[in-house]
Amino acid sequence: MAEKLVVTLMVVYFFMVNAKADTTIGNFNQDFNITWGDGRGKMLNNGQLLTLSLDNYSGSGFQSKNPYLFGKMDMQLKLVPGNSAGTVTSFYLSSDGSNHDELDFEFLGNLSGDPYILQTNVFVQGQGNREQKFYLWFDPTKDFHTYSILWNPETIIFFVDQTPIRQFKNLESYNVPFPNKQPMWIKSSLWDGSNWATRGGLVKIDWTQAPFTASYRNFVAQVCQKSSSCSNKSWITESLDSSSEGKMKWVQKNYMIYNYCTDAKRFPEGLPVECKYT
Repeated sequence: MAEKLVVTLMVVYFFMVNAKADTTIGNFNQDFNITWGDGRGKMLNNGQLLTLSLDNYSGSGFQSKNPYLFGKMDMQLKLVPGNSAGTVTSFYLSSDGSNHDELDFEFLGNLSGDPYILQTNVFVQGQGNREQKFYLWFDPTKDFHTYSILWNPETIIFFVDQTPIRQFKNLESYNVPFPNKQPMWIKSSLWDGSNWATRGGLVKIDWTQAPFTASYRNFVAQVCQKSSSCSNKSWITESLDSSSEGKMKWVQKNYMIYNYCTDAKRFPEGLPVECKYT
């Protein structure tokens, strides 16, 4: 009986250790560096909270200390309140160089009372132009909400509060490039997008409202730094089941306001190949 109990405890301990190795409950002090902003980015509460600010001199940003090749990353954000027109708050993954890969959440500020626009985008080998834009079904300035990216060899899925809103599948067999070779850093920034962010740049930042501040907390990551270390990760083969696909279609039907795959004027020579399979 004692031997069975010891074996059971060893098995439990094994799974606990491996689960801990697979999942990082983020501490901003340990996992990120504030990379620009001259003091406008702040780590608070012993690394449990991070704030970025923008004023008429500069914005600010931070970046993970390590790049990752595949992962599932959650970040809770509370966006700039009030008149945030012209501001852009971003949470994204990106590699380096002109042929970089990038997966974007960009939150486009607006006039007080108007909804934020969430823009998502996928860059592969330096080529983007894959925007999908959404209104959110809540006020993202009142409380923290969770924004997540799942990136594995077969798919990329964007989530809001665990609800999928967008999927970009690996369609390399149809000659559609997919980001699976370049490790990406986890990044975020708050910056002046007055020339394009709000109504195509028609509404500029009201600097009398500065400083503008966004807050971050509860970063959780399940990641690997090279593909050979991913094989035992549960999320490495994760995809949407029929129920999740139904939720994504509901969001897209009710809250999507722009989809590059329906913008024939933008692509007069034909829509991108992936649009046939989404």
